[in-house]
Amino acid sequence: MKNAEYQESLSCPQRDGAEHKGYAGAQSVGSREVKEQDGADLLEKILSRDNLNRAYKRVKANKGAPGVDGMTVEAALPWLREHREGLLETIRQGKYKPQPVRRKEIPKTDGGVRKLGIPTVVDRIIQQAIAQQLVPIYEPLFSENSYGYRPGRSAQQAIQKVKEYAEKGYTSAVLVDLSKYFDTLNHELLMNLLRKNIRDKRVIELIKRYLKAGVMENGLLVKTTEGSPQGGPLSPPLANIYLNEYDKEMERRDVPVIRYADDIVVLARSSRAAGRLLESTQRYLEGKLKLKMNVEKSKVVSVYSNRNFKFLGFALGKGKNGVIIRVHAKSLKKAKARVKELTSRSQGRNVRKVMENVKVYIRGWLGYFGIASMKTTMQRWDEWLRRRFRMYIWKQWKLPGTRVKNLIKLGMPKWQAYRNGNSRKGYWAVAGSGILTHTITNERLAAAGYFEILNYYESLHLCD
Repeated sequence: MKNAEYQESLSCPQRDGAEHKGYAGAQSVGSREVKEQDGADLLEKILSRDNLNRAYKRVKANKGAPGVDGMTVEAALPWLREHREGLLETIRQGKYKPQPVRRKEIPKTDGGVRKLGIPTVVDRIIQQAIAQQLVPIYEPLFSENSYGYRPGRSAQQAIQKVKEYAEKGYTSAVLVDLSKYFDTLNHELLMNLLRKNIRDKRVIELIKRYLKAGVMENGLLVKTTEGSPQGGPLSPPLANIYLNEYDKEMERRDVPVIRYADDIVVLARSSRAAGRLLESTQRYLEGKLKLKMNVEKSKVVSVYSNRNFKFLGFALGKGKNGVIIRVHAKSLKKAKARVKELTSRSQGRNVRKVMENVKVYIRGWLGYFGIASMKTTMQRWDEWLRRRFRMYIWKQWKLPGTRVKNLIKLGMPKWQAYRNGNSRKGYWAVAGSGILTHTITNERLAAAGYFEILNYYESLHLCD
C-alpha cells in the first residue's frame, strides 16, 4: 500500500480558517489565526495529513484484531477513502462518537486475566494520531526516571538505573503493586491534568469521549465511568500523564523512584526508610490519585533478594566487580518452559523447522534479557537444548529398525547400531548417552540449523 493512497484517503484540501466550524458546546474562537494565537490549534495538528499518515502506518504495522465493527486493518483504507471528509469534519465539529471497545481477556501467569479493550481500526488510527501529538507536549514534562511507553527508553534502561542506585547504597526497595491500574484511572482527575497543558478544548472532549466509549462484553454495552482500557494507542500516554504526578511528587521529596508504566520501584538506603516510603506512597496514590494499592504484593525488600526482588523480569545480585543484573528465576523458568514446549515431539514437525522456531524465540528473548549476566546459564541451556534436539530426533525415528538404519548412516558399526537401536533406555537417557552424542554431534546439529545460544549471548556483550 503506497503512502500516497493513504494521504489521499485522510487528507482534505486546504481551506480558509473562516470556513472551519467550531465544536459542539465550545466558545467561538473565530479564525485559525485566533486559534494559533491562543495556542488552541492542537486538533489541526492531530488531523494533519502527515500526522494521520504516520498514525495509519503505525496501526497497519501493529496489525491487531478487529474491533466491534469487524473491520480489519486491510479493509480500513477503502473505507477511509470513501468517508474521509465526513469523518474529519465530524471530529472537527466535536460530534464524533467513538465505538465501544471489544473486550478481550489475556491469561496472566499468576492465574488471573488481563482485560484488554480492542478499539475499531478507525478509532485506533485516531487514537494513534492523538498520542503522536501528545509526545512533544508531555515528554519535556515527564520524570527522567520514567521509562515505559516513551521514545528512546526501555525496560533495560530502567533496571540499569536501579543498578546504579544500588551501587550508591540504595539497597532497600519498595515494590509498588497497583490493582488494575489502567482500569481505575479517575476520569475527572485525568481531565483536569490534561487541561493544564492542552488548550484545545476539542481535543480534551475527544479524549473524554474515548474514555467514555464503553466496552462490549458478551454482546452487551457496559459503560466506562473510570479507567482507560489497555489495547488502544491512547492508553499508554494517558497512563504516564496520570502517574507523572506521583513521579514529580517523589522528586520534590528527593526520593528515587524508577517507573515503567505501572511497575514502580521506590529506593531507600535502609529498610526503615523504605517502610516509611511504603506508607507515604500508599497515602499519595490512594489519597491524591484515587488509585488502589495491592497491600499484599506491595512490600519492602532488599534489592539483592533473589526471591523477593523482581522488576520487569530482572533481579540484581553481587558479583566480583560489584552489582550485576540478573534474569529473575521466574523469568528463566518461564522461558525454559516455552523452549520445552517448542521442542515437544507432539508438534510433529521437521527438526529443522523446530530449530528455526527456537532460534526466533531465543533471539527475541535475548533481545530483552541479554543485558543480564548469565554466561554460565546460557552455556547450560545450550547443553540442555542440544540434548532436547537429540531426544526429538530419536523420537522421530520411532521404530528400532529405523534407528539402526540411521545410526549406521551416521557412522556407527552395524553390531553396535543393532544393539543401541534396540535399547530399552528412556528417550532422555539415550539423548544424553554416547549413542547420540557420538553420532548426532554438535557439528551435525549446527549443520542442521542449531542456534548456539552462548555464542549469540556473548556477541551481545562484545562492547561491555
